[in-house]
Amino acid sequence: MGHDHAHHDHAHAHFESGGEGFDDRRAYLIGIVLNLGFVVVEVAFGLFARSMSLIADAGHNLGDVLGLLVAGGASLLARRKPSLRRTYGFRRATILAALANGLLLVVATGAIVWESIGRLRTPGTIDGGLVAIVAAVGVLVNGASALFLMKGKKRDVNVQAAFIHLVADAAVSAGVVITGILIRFTGQSVLDPVVSIVLSLVILASTWQLLRRSLDLALDAVPEQIDPGQVRGYLGGLPGVRGVHDLHIWAMSSTETALTAHLVTVDGASSPGFLRDVCSELHTRFHIGHATLQVEAHDAKVPCDVPCRLVSDEAE
Repeated sequence: MGHDHAHHDHAHAHFESGGEGFDDRRAYLIGIVLNLGFVVVEVAFGLFARSMSLIADAGHNLGDVLGLLVAGGASLLARRKPSLRRTYGFRRATILAALANGLLLVVATGAIVWESIGRLRTPGTIDGGLVAIVAAVGVLVNGASALFLMKGKKRDVNVQAAFIHLVADAAVSAGVVITGILIRFTGQSVLDPVVSIVLSLVILASTWQLLRRSLDLALDAVPEQIDPGQVRGYLGGLPGVRGVHDLHIWAMSSTETALTAHLVTVDGASSPGFLRDVCSELHTRFHIGHATLQVEAHDAKVPCDVPCRLVSDEAE
């Protein structure tokens, strides 16, 4: 649904992003319940089997629970209506949650590496068979939780962060299964911390992209799925538009993108219908749901207190 407000030289359009039938609240709740229950089971059996990889995996799963709580809480905050003070509401909470989730994953993985290095010196005796069985349950729990979030991960970096976190833990659990089987048949307990370190490094590498994207969004960078050059080219190629300046594109949340721009026209006049059509096309072509456009005549004098400069397409 779109809401448009047009004047003789200014237009703003708001298009709802739409959830496409994805209920992230339900997905978060299921993931929290499954992972919290498994953390308790994994810690108990990890202590019984004297397995560092199981206990480390339990700590990683606890990080999942915390991450899902952060992501789910941010999703709820994002639904709150704007106020006079917070004119965007709490939409950006989803971006901050994605960033926090990525940092939490780095910290949790670092803790696993540290403990595993300590276990290299004194590996001890480990019940490999029990380790493999419990870790196999972890693969199912994390895999099932990730499946519930799969539908929403492409449109929301907050959901994507939680999804990656769950997939990473499923991979860790799978590695622990293999480790348990090898220990069971070879008796080499040192494999337990070695595999934990290797898997942790793999997870750290996969987390980098998430952290970079989340940090970019938090710093109001243009979302990576949008080419600012193409947006400028589209606006600059509109009939009667001589130049574009003060073009800004940023993420209002992990699913909503905003744009503001000044269009310099030859005659300085554009109909409200023209502006509405441009806003609609920005939404359709670039998925920019909040566009604010200001039209200026080419010979218009810019007030001295307005810090903007005219940039023609030729100069670009």
